[in-house]
Amino acid sequence: MAIPAVAAEAVVTSLNSSMDTWDQSAGATLIERRLVDWAAGLAGLGADADGIFTSGGTQSNVQALLMARNRAVAGLSGRLPERLADLRIYASADSHFSIRRAASMLGLGDDAVTAVPVDAQHRMDAESLGAALARGEQEGTRALAVVATAGTTDFGAVDPLRESAAQARAYGVWFHVDAAYGCGLLASERHRGMLTGIEAADSVTLDFHKSFFQPIGSSALLVRDRADFAHITHYAEYLNPAAEAGAAPNQVDKSLQTTRRFDAFKLWVTLRSLGTQAIGTLFDVLLETASAAGERVRSEELLELAAPVQLSTVVFRYAPPGLGEEATDRLNDAVRASLYASGEAMVAATTVDGRRHLKLTLLNPRTTADDVDAILDAVLAHGALLARGADPAAAPAAPATDGGRA
Repeated sequence: MAIPAVAAEAVVTSLNSSMDTWDQSAGATLIERRLVDWAAGLAGLGADADGIFTSGGTQSNVQALLMARNRAVAGLSGRLPERLADLRIYASADSHFSIRRAASMLGLGDDAVTAVPVDAQHRMDAESLGAALARGEQEGTRALAVVATAGTTDFGAVDPLRESAAQARAYGVWFHVDAAYGCGLLASERHRGMLTGIEAADSVTLDFHKSFFQPIGSSALLVRDRADFAHITHYAEYLNPAAEAGAAPNQVDKSLQTTRRFDAFKLWVTLRSLGTQAIGTLFDVLLETASAAGERVRSEELLELAAPVQLSTVVFRYAPPGLGEEATDRLNDAVRASLYASGEAMVAATTVDGRRHLKLTLLNPRTTADDVDAILDAVLAHGALLARGADPAAAPAAPATDGGRA
């Protein structure tokens, strides 16, 4: 985490102010609005853009799809359940689970999410998206939204945003970009091009606690047209009476939360202390370290890379030749458990195409290539012992290194 943000967290807690209305948080409101303008500018959303800070990427995704849903059914007759029956959301097969959760929460059911196939780099296939949209139209369903991911959880894959936006526009549907993980690319001078097309989004999810190095929570939802917030605005006489709408910039008009922390302050202090360029450089360091880790995995005969490294995650497995798939699955789970029991490393796991894999997620820019090499060395050592049926606990532990091991 960025040290200025950690200090700011203490101030936020001490102030204990709530971002409800202008009279409760005048200064905080101005700072949050300034940061929303800054973020919308980085994304290229235009002069009519707006946004709100949220508790996290899941809430941002839910709110974006709620706004899309309410816009889609506005003016239709009948009870809400009937108006929702034929709505569909299109997202890649590797999209975040919160998209299906949102569909369930919004009364659509998680089966309303159509999983679009991905390519070899685990990016949503734009041609398959177009085919799915056309098929849905032929079947008599209505497309509610297209969700593109800028940084999938496992592979850091960035869907083809420009092509996905074009498909969404062709069918007149809401285009949402879930950039919770990949939002750090907005600050990167070297890799900003990976997000080309994000400027066409109707809404964007950002999660600053991931790639802007902020304490949890520090997230935001951006929208291209501030008028779309009207689809979720509610008025309460004791809080933001309708008769006074527009008289003051009440942030509760745009939020699903009422009581809400001044989390924008942490990002504000970080940017005032370090600047956007420094944040982008730190994110670039993560990408370089992950890329080096991917090359190391490729160079090892007993390690198998699941997909090209794209952001700061490396998905791989220990795969001795001649070992069956199920036995390899069990071996990788055993390697992970053995590393944890030894205290040498905490390595995540995931399943890719039904097969168990190990995963490194690098989010600390102080992690070095040597740190990652030490973890991979430990994977190889524990894997070799377990493959022979030996007990890794009986072998000497690998020497510890500084950082990047937990």
